[in-house]
Formats: sequence, C-alpha cells, structure tokens
Amino acid sequence: MDFFKNNLFFLIFYYKLLMLLRGKGMDIAEILSKEFNLRIDYSKNIIFLLDDGATVPFISRYRKEMHGSCDDQTIREFSERLSYLRNLQKRKHEVEKSIKEQDKWNEEIEKMLENAKTLTEVEDIYRPYKPKRKTRASIAKEKGLEPFAKIILDQETKEDIENIAIRYINEEKGVLSVEDAINGALDIIAEIMSDNAILRKELREIFNEYAVISCNLIENENSKTYEIYSNFSQQIKNIPSHRILAINRGEQDKCLNVKIIIDNKIIIPIIEKMYLKENKFTEKYVKKTIIDSYERLIFPSLERECRSELTDKANEQAIKMFEVNLKPLLLQPPLKDRVILGLDPAYRTGCKIAIIDKNSDVLDTAVVYPTPPQSKTEESINILKQLIEKYNVNTIAIGNGTASKEAEIFVSELIKHINHKVDYAMVNEAGASVYSASKLGAKEFPDYDVALRSAISIARRLADPLAELIKIDTRSIGVGQYQHDMPQNRLKEVLDNTVEDCVNSVGVDLNTASASLLNFVSGLNSQIAENIIKFRNKNKKFKNREQLLEVPKLGPKAYEQSAGFLRVIGGDNILDNTAVHPESYQPALKLLEMFEYTPKDVIEKNIYLITEKIKMFGEEKVAEKIGVGVPTLRDIVNELLKPGRDIRDDLPKPELRSDILSMEDLKEGMILKGVVRNVIDFGAFIDIGVHQDGLVHISEISKNYIKHPSEVLTVGDNVNVKIIGVDADKKRISLSIKQVEI
Repeated sequence: MDFFKNNLFFLIFYYKLLMLLRGKGMDIAEILSKEFNLRIDYSKNIIFLLDDGATVPFISRYRKEMHGSCDDQTIREFSERLSYLRNLQKRKHEVEKSIKEQDKWNEEIEKMLENAKTLTEVEDIYRPYKPKRKTRASIAKEKGLEPFAKIILDQETKEDIENIAIRYINEEKGVLSVEDAINGALDIIAEIMSDNAILRKELREIFNEYAVISCNLIENENSKTYEIYSNFSQQIKNIPSHRILAINRGEQDKCLNVKIIIDNKIIIPIIEKMYLKENKFTEKYVKKTIIDSYERLIFPSLERECRSELTDKANEQAIKMFEVNLKPLLLQPPLKDRVILGLDPAYRTGCKIAIIDKNSDVLDTAVVYPTPPQSKTEESINILKQLIEKYNVNTIAIGNGTASKEAEIFVSELIKHINHKVDYAMVNEAGASVYSASKLGAKEFPDYDVALRSAISIARRLADPLAELIKIDTRSIGVGQYQHDMPQNRLKEVLDNTVEDCVNSVGVDLNTASASLLNFVSGLNSQIAENIIKFRNKNKKFKNREQLLEVPKLGPKAYEQSAGFLRVIGGDNILDNTAVHPESYQPALKLLEMFEYTPKDVIEKNIYLITEKIKMFGEEKVAEKIGVGVPTLRDIVNELLKPGRDIRDDLPKPELRSDILSMEDLKEGMILKGVVRNVIDFGAFIDIGVHQDGLVHISEISKNYIKHPSEVLTVGDNVNVKIIGVDADKKRISLSIKQVEI
C-alpha cells in the first residue's frame, strides 16, 4: 500500500529531526540504553516511536528492526522508566527555577541537582529552599536569631554562649531571656541539620541496611487474625512484600502497633562526624541539637519515608503478581466447537442455567433447584437431561462460588444419566456478578435478568476466556493478593496494559469481536470500536482489512496501529487472516513469488518447505531482496506457515472432569492432578477437585532453590501434587509438588 511505502525511512528521518530539536532527550536515551542494555540507536528509536503515538504492542510486533526485537514487557518497562526520567528532569527544572527566584542558586546546588538520580534526592536538595509552614526554626528566624545560630554552628567562637545570647534578648520580638535565645538558635540549627541533603541520603542508606520493622498486637475483636505479628520484628531489607501488606492491613484495622527501630548508636556518630567540631564553648549545644534534630525531625521523616517506600515496593510486587497471574488466565485456550452449559450455583434462589452454542450465542436458559434447601435433585436432573440432549451439550461449566461444591456433586450425578459423553470444568466466576449488573451486561443481554447473565458469562468464560474476561474490571478477577489495598489507578493501569498485550498477541476476529474486545486492540478506542460494530452491522461483514479505512474516525494512524492485530477470516486476502501487517503484504507476496508459491498455496498449506529454501538461499539475502529486516522476514514466514493460528492452542487445555472428590476422601500421601488457580509470594493455590483449593508452600514447589513461585508456576498450569496435610476443621489442604515421584 502507498501509505506504508518507505515507512521506516521516513520514521527514522523524522526521529533524528525531533531529537535535534529536543536536545536533552539524548541524555535520557543514553541512560535508558545503559539500564536496558540496548544499543543507543535502539533506545532513541523506541523513544521516538512512543512519542509518535505508537502503542507498545505495535512497536513490539511491527518495529523489531528499530529496537532489536525487544518483547512487549521490555518496551512497557522502558516506557514507564522514560516517563519517570522525564518527570525527574521536569522536577529538576522546577526546583532550579524556584531556587533562582530566591536568589540562592550556586554552583554547588547546580552540581548536586545535576547528579541527582531520583525524585527523592531532588526533593532533599530542595528541602532547605522549599516554602514551609510555620516551624520552631522559622519562628526563631523571625525573632532575629539566625546570626546567633550561625555562630554556634560554625563552632569558632572563644566566648561563652550565654554571654553571646545576652546580645540577642529582645522583648519586642519575644526573646525574653538567655534561655529563649539559645533554644531558638538551636531550633534553627536542628532544621539546618534535618534539611541537609547529603546527610539525609547517607542516613537513608543506613536505615535501609540496619532498620527493623517492629509490631505489637493490640487486643480487640479482630486481633486474632494478626496473632502471627504479635511481638514481631524483621530487618526491612529482608522483609517480603506480602508481609508488609499484611502488617499495613493490621495497622489499618487497629490490630497492630507498627514502628521502625534503629539503634541511635549507629546514627548519632554519623551526624556528629558531619557537624561536631572541637570547641569547648559550643560542643554541648551542638551535641544536644544533634540529638534533638534526629529524634524530633530526621527520624520521624525517615520513618515515614521508609514505611512509604516499603509499601510502594510491596504494592508494586503485589501488582506484578496480579499481572503475572492474569496473563495466563486470559490466555487460557478457548474450548472450541463445544456446546456449553453454564451453571451459576446458589442455594435458596436455585442454580441458573444458560446453554451457548459453538459461536457463544445463547440457545436456552433455565433455573433448577438441586441444592439445599429445596434439594429437588431428581426434578433438576430431568430438566437438565432434556436440555443437554436437545442441544447436544458437550461440556458443563460450573462457577466456583457459593454452593459450587453441592453443584459439582449434582453435576457428577447428572452426567451418569446422559447418553453421550459429557464432562465438566470448574470456572473462576470472580467478577461475573459485576459484569451481570453492569451497563455492558444489560446492553448485551437486555432480555435476561442479572442472575442468568452470570450463567451466560460462566459458560462463555470456558468457551473463550479472553473474549469474556475483558468485559469486566480486571481488578475483580481473584488472581492476586491484597488487591483492594493497592493504589487502584496504578493497579488498573498495569492490568489494562496486560489485557492489551494479551488481546493483541492473540489477534481479534474483525467480524465477530465485541466492542469490549476491539477497545483493547492497538490504536483503537471505545468510539472507534463502536463505529466498527456499526459498519459491520450495516455491511454484514468485513471482506478485507482495507475496509477499515471506511470506518468513521479510523484514520491512517489508527489503521497503521491496529490493522495487523485484526483478522478477517474467509475474506478476499489470506494475509488478512494472519498477523502480517498490510505494510508487509508486498514483501510477503515477493517472498512467495521468489520461491514459486502463490497465496493459494498458503491457503492449502503447501509451503511447508519454504523455511528450508530460505535457509539455503540465506536469510539476510532473502530479507534484503524482499525489502524487510530479518526479524520481519521470520514473522512473515511463521504467519504464512500457519494462517489463522491461535497462540493459545499451544498452551495447557482446561482441566475437564467427570467425577468428583470431597475433602473427606483426601488422605496424606495421595497423588492427584490439579490446576494452578493463583500464584502468590509464599506459594500457590491448586484446585484438586474439591471445594477448597490446596496450598503448595514455596518450600514444597521445587527441589531446586527458587526465589519466587512464579519462577516455576503460572495460573492455569496442570500439575501433579501430593497431599501432605489435611485439616478438615480449618478447611486447609497442604500440598507438595517436589515430593511427587517423577
């Protein structure tokens, strides 16, 4: 297409021009180049692409030659770090401007600011010049005691301090005695010490190395939950993130008294080394001020910083775990070509039933009452047997919420009455009720009540997890820990990025995708997604990708960013059903022609020898001949070999069952199959077919040392586990993976 002709050439030319105009952007590019171990030109290219409005999935997939084939996660982290460095640079300019306006700018401040690597360091430098609320020091300065404070701090006087203090007594300004003068001067010195950026940086490092977080239990009705943290202490450098979050919650629940402890004998000598000189007239006053400054100003400030930093790191780790768990959950393979019965369990109100066909369209709904208190088991079996045989249901999806155990027992009995093979799977129903009551749920299924929408969602989650789960707020999906304690905007940002990466790595069927799914496609937004649906309804379906340019508000830029991720199945061009971008259609056709293939051969899958032919000819020569880089050539070949491929097909399939276990059936030593439902900092929860998930502690995951469970396990993994403990009263099941004989 003409629009994409020489695209890379113009992008690179435009980038170089942009960098010349920006100047200081070069410094950031060099920093990022070192931090991410990238060539400097790759770093500059990524910055340009991000600034030009390119999305992370697009950069990762279709601009590999410009960044050395970095994956989407690396580019995402690069983008976040770029934002931080730019904010740092912006803050430096603001601080510089403010200090200059106060006419206090000098070479020392300039050098310190230039060398500052973090926002915290910048704020430390600005601290003495930052407008403050009224403090003891500012009041003392108003009383004219600043020159007196300088005399004491310089420690060069050969006169008794009391004698000097007499000269600063001023009843009009409120200095009524020698003691008032001395105390006011010492208050000024204490603040000077507290505002010293170099000292604060050094003490912060000491805190990070030696400080201990300590907890004491506060007895109340909720304190039993936090008994583990009674008389608890641990060095902050060693404390795991999940423990910080637990302590924070205990403090919020008023069950824990939390403080940071560090030995003054470590701290005071450091301050004395910086400030104390030999002078018999001033020594006792400076020593007294050092202790006062530390205990009253420095320590409380560093303690707040320390707690805040621990919480920030713990939050990021928890958010990271949510992200790590969410990705495999979203990328679970769809259960294709199945008629699925979704069952949303309940007690009093009955189990809601929805049957969907192979295209996820609703065939029928019902409500049955096999669970207590009604316990109409026989009647429920008869109703569902008729529905299952009428629609030839293959699989039953059971929500794992309230009454799911009773529903599973019922389903295992129901299956025995069916004349054809039917199996079932437990489905994570977290967030299903949120979707059911949402505007989107009402819009999709206006003729069904909230409860039946939930059953539909459960069935669809098994049919195509990605397409269904993106409809709800990802924070409602229970694959993390302490998600309600997280900074919600940050959590949503990270999880939305994860959804975006998953949706674009899989690709989207342009003729069947919902607006919710289209909204996560690179370059699209909710308005364009709605316009695509309207265009599709009006024209029945898209015949090719190029028709996207006829969609209102979908211009050349949006087309460039989105086209490669949108599939047209059975359309005019086989390449439209691949991840080959339209800008690479001509190179792809040249490649086929070069080795005497045609698009028809791609459809009929007759090009399986193309890889060997390219290898014989030479990858670099082929890439040069068709006008692309080697990474793009490889991507084109992979897509031509498997048009319409779904990357999820290579991942572990959902665990389907036809029988059931209860907790009473479990015995120590049993070996069972299970599915990883959640990975957390201290282990993983495994669904082994009973109502309660079992816990594999990190120490029982691998025979080799691992720092984190995510090194070995991901959500959705099928694993063999050994029962090593069952506590029926507390509903706890302890499992081991490493003890399973291989």
